[in-house]
Amino acid sequence: MVFIHKLADVQSKNIGDDTKIWQFSVILKDAVIGKNCNICAQVFIENDVKIGDNVTVKCGVQLWDGITLEDNVFIGPNVTFANDKHPRSKIYPDSFWRTTVKKGASIGANATLCPGITIGEGAMIGAGAVVTKDVPPHMTVVGNPAHELKK
Repeated sequence: MVFIHKLADVQSKNIGDDTKIWQFSVILKDAVIGKNCNICAQVFIENDVKIGDNVTVKCGVQLWDGITLEDNVFIGPNVTFANDKHPRSKIYPDSFWRTTVKKGASIGANATLCPGITIGEGAMIGAGAVVTKDVPPHMTVVGNPAHELKK
């Protein structure tokens, strides 16, 4: 069973069992959301978005066309995704850049992800990082621009 808060605007029917969608969230009709997800308050999800199972999307996140979150991904509060490298008002690209966050990756609060990148399986993006290129699996990155955190 899916829980949808009465103050959410959920147009999609492609939502897996045990997913919770909280108040003031907007989910467009073609979005796909897996099982046992938690979509927190004030999240916006466009049509060409795919979310796997067991994903958490914290408050204040917008998932634009072209974004895929695989299973067990964590998206922290106010993470910013971009899908257009050359945005202009009222001028739209033929297609948007694709961004993929692979299985088990975590993105910290207020991180920014530039369009067209892949975050590798199990990777960790530190809070506030600005990610401008692909992140390999299991790597931790921090800073602006994001760079590997040396242990």
